Amino acid sequence: MSAQPVNPNLPPDHVTVFIDGVEMAAPKGSMIIQAADKAGIPIPRFCYHDKLSIAANCRMCLVEVEKMPKPAPACATPVMDGMKIVTRSDKALKSQRNVMEFLLVNHPLDCPICDQGGECELQDLSMGYGRSVSRFAERKRVVPDEDMGPLVATEMTRCIQCTRCVRFTAEVAGTYELGGMYRGENLQIGTFDGKPLTTELSGNVIDVCPVGALTNKVFQFQARPWELTARESLGYHDALGSNLFLHVRRGDVLRAVPRDNEAVNECWLSDRDRYSHQGLYAEDRAVAPMVKDNGEWRETTWEDALARAAKILRDNGADALGVLAHPTTSNEEGALLARLAQALGTGNLDHRIGQHDLSDAAVAQPFAAPVAELSQADVVVIVGSNLRHELPLAHQRVRKAWTRGAKVHAVNPVDFDFTFELAGKRIAAPSQLAAALGDSALREAAQAGNRAVIVLGALAENGPHAAAIRAAAADFAAATGAALCRIPQGANAVGLSRHGVLPTARDAQGMLSDARGAYMIYGIEPGLDFADTAAALKALGQAQVVAFSHYACRSTRAVADVILPIGLLPEIDATLTNLDGNDQRASAGGKLPGQARAGWRVLRALGGELGAPGFDFTDLAGLRASVQPQTVQPSAGRAPAAGEGGLEVAASIAIYRSDAVVRRAAALQAHPLNREPRAVLNPADAQSLGLEDGAVGKFAAAAGTATLPVAVSDKVAAGTVWIETGHGATAPLGAGRVQAGRA
Repeated sequence: MSAQPVNPNLPPDHVTVFIDGVEMAAPKGSMIIQAADKAGIPIPRFCYHDKLSIAANCRMCLVEVEKMPKPAPACATPVMDGMKIVTRSDKALKSQRNVMEFLLVNHPLDCPICDQGGECELQDLSMGYGRSVSRFAERKRVVPDEDMGPLVATEMTRCIQCTRCVRFTAEVAGTYELGGMYRGENLQIGTFDGKPLTTELSGNVIDVCPVGALTNKVFQFQARPWELTARESLGYHDALGSNLFLHVRRGDVLRAVPRDNEAVNECWLSDRDRYSHQGLYAEDRAVAPMVKDNGEWRETTWEDALARAAKILRDNGADALGVLAHPTTSNEEGALLARLAQALGTGNLDHRIGQHDLSDAAVAQPFAAPVAELSQADVVVIVGSNLRHELPLAHQRVRKAWTRGAKVHAVNPVDFDFTFELAGKRIAAPSQLAAALGDSALREAAQAGNRAVIVLGALAENGPHAAAIRAAAADFAAATGAALCRIPQGANAVGLSRHGVLPTARDAQGMLSDARGAYMIYGIEPGLDFADTAAALKALGQAQVVAFSHYACRSTRAVADVILPIGLLPEIDATLTNLDGNDQRASAGGKLPGQARAGWRVLRALGGELGAPGFDFTDLAGLRASVQPQTVQPSAGRAPAAGEGGLEVAASIAIYRSDAVVRRAAALQAHPLNREPRAVLNPADAQSLGLEDGAVGKFAAAAGTATLPVAVSDKVAAGTVWIETGHGATAPLGAGRVQAGRA
């Protein structure tokens, strides 16, 4: 190879290489396999993955390089100017076939019963590089299986030690749960302690595994890949809007797998989005229109149910009506709800059902810096958020920034477990978070970075001090130049704000604290989805309620007069707006259960029954053509009463209790991260109250009393009790202050 560049017109950070006679430019320091992939030249591989570090331990990618005496691994050989590579020469092919023979020496020939059959990389490559007859006559080794929890099934005899799963848990998930044990032919991949995987991203080891060693336990033995149809859809359990495929057989959603989108979820998927489809098939799905007569529920026709609903709405129009929507409601449905509320003359319309303090009229807004740029930040300040549970893949991007040298700071009422080290932290009671953002040292740390980001999460947005924290965060961002990224509280909170699902009169808390004569609730599980459960159930219980519902659950039956069954996102065509402000479309995958209908169809029928304008479209295309984003300046709500004495409540969202669908996904409920409801106290507070770890405490709030097991941890700020929402046992507490004592 000449010292002079082969092509002097290339940028200085590129070199010229020749792969199978094709001349191409490749960045200096990149590997042969990366250059070949860019050019569309296939090189077989097992251990290489473009999102993981290079291991070079399978040797399947051996290629012939001019002037090199032995075949070189394409994944670990850097390109050089003028390098000539041949991927299909006799030497390269013989080397690849020899490697394949060694890989199959101990691999069980159980393809007919392997769940990976039909989409197995080893199976595919063995067709081109394997021998028709094995020369190996000795006994194959057997590796005992390990229970990795409710999500990942194991058959470790099939493992080829590519270590992709090991590298994923170490580098991407950051939990270091898998590793190689023993040496040589006795090498085994497994957990070090024999416990289930605890990472919230564990399902991705299934995707990176090139064989059937790690498979989807929920999908196990359900179908073969060639029986499935892929439908483009979205994750709808957080505001990221992860891109995914639903794999469907005869209308049944059997699994979800990631759909590559570098700007959103890269090639990963959180367990919450991957396994929540189980919740579609819960026993209490609403499958037929229902009406309540003399306190008894009966199924009825759509005509009867819509007529009953229309009568309730006619009799309680204008200010007597409140309209409440779940923040995962699609843009199409939200636009129709706003249209219907306008036709009925009510300004009591809101989707911010989980927020206590709307005194500053705050609405969800897109991130000031795209989520993909989190991994490029050099300073990140996390405020009021258990980011790992709230936005698992945004947390993973912050971890990536940390591995590149970023300084991460946290201002929280609880010292949450992150998979990166904190450069600084302020653990303070919820009422003190706003003041903590004024700390000069924290501001100086943010100003030291060129790309600083402040991330505001659910504990900040949903608590009784939210307005003050938002104001302090905005001041912090203005003073330091940091990009302010407020996490939208709901998968489509940004979209619903853009489409006018906001109050011009009473907000969500206002229309529940000052009860209306009737309510229309959309996609809400009343017993668990509201910020103040007690106030919500009281207001709904004494009013007439039309419930557009996915589930005919106990709390919905308790408060509703009419239940109109509607489809969930995997069952409908819909548009959601993610935290970057980008509209993303989902296609219907699963079939609607029973007589359930897409929500926009039911709203169109109800609008027609009421004679409301704007409901004369005939299909979804017509609806979308008529929908235009609208700017609504919501009215400011009342600030919650501060309260005095007792302990402040820090209420974070339980990772697998965040919405009705997730709460019904059996595998997620069995996950180690899904803890039983409990109250966690600072040791000093526990001692002063006479409570010890494992005791049962009574916690009295203005809305009710909760009896909970007590855990004691110095990670909780003094004067604070930490609970997780989404549980019936913690629902009476909400936020604010509680009086605590022994039960």
